[in-house]
Amino acid sequence: MSEIPQIASTDVPDHAVILDVREQDEWDAGHAPGAVHIPLGELPTRLHELPDTDSGTLAVTCRGGGRSSRAVAWLSQQGFDVANLDGGMKGWHAAGKPVVSASGQPQVI
Repeated sequence: MSEIPQIASTDVPDHAVILDVREQDEWDAGHAPGAVHIPLGELPTRLHELPDTDSGTLAVTCRGGGRSSRAVAWLSQQGFDVANLDGGMKGWHAAGKPVVSASGQPQVI
């Protein structure tokens, strides 16, 4: 298996477009402000919803990095310019990056 491209939370602007592949309840609890939500299991049928990567690499996240690593491997095979957000949303939150939620009060990621 080839190396999965990684990107650090500190290298991603706070309001960058990020692909979040977590489940709905995880998304509702808290996500990056500029994130697009497509659960991992729905990714193959929702490729048309992916943000345009012509302007640069698209960061992909989940809770800790496992699911997003699988998404990055698959999306790379499909020709997308993607990288795994190192540490997932736990790393994003730990880096002091902004988190928004459905309730307006982000829960523990």
